Amino acid sequence: MSWSKLKQQLESFLSPALVGRVEYRATSYRYSPDKSGNCYITVDKKNVLNMSDTTTPIRWYQTEQEIKNDQNIVIPVSDEEIEAIRKDSKGPVPEDRINVMARSRKISVHAKELLVAQTALSKSNFTVAATTYLSTSIEDNLESKDILFNILALMDRRVGKKRILNMSEQIKLKHPAVQYFYEIRRSTL
Repeated sequence: MSWSKLKQQLESFLSPALVGRVEYRATSYRYSPDKSGNCYITVDKKNVLNMSDTTTPIRWYQTEQEIKNDQNIVIPVSDEEIEAIRKDSKGPVPEDRINVMARSRKISVHAKELLVAQTALSKSNFTVAATTYLSTSIEDNLESKDILFNILALMDRRVGKKRILNMSEQIKLKHPAVQYFYEIRRSTL
């Protein structure tokens, strides 16, 4: 599918409150075949989602340690996870240490998922992802681990006010880019 047709389809699914504010853009290099170009999302005429640009307001993680040390990430630990740690540790372990171990284990898994999801946003990847997004149900896109699917779904008019408001806890575990677009969408309600 050509970029102009894909862009038209994506923008036809934008929430009415975001039409004119959010735009999908692409650059390409006509005479340089080794340069595939970039796709990016702009909000209020500012380039917001482009991983190769260091001026974006979204934080991109370089290492797993950065994610583990980020105080903005809130990882809820359930009683079942604490109980699993208690069973794994053979012998008496202080209760506060068990909580630290459970959170550490869970944030390690979360950090690995974030780094896998945080892939380069090139034009070809964006085009493939957007085409897949258009042919997948909105529920699957919202639950996906792919950052781009989550962002496109949050901007979608098929996601209503009630669903957006009920997602606040779920969004805390997502990448900062997804959280950024969630706040933009929530501000329009």
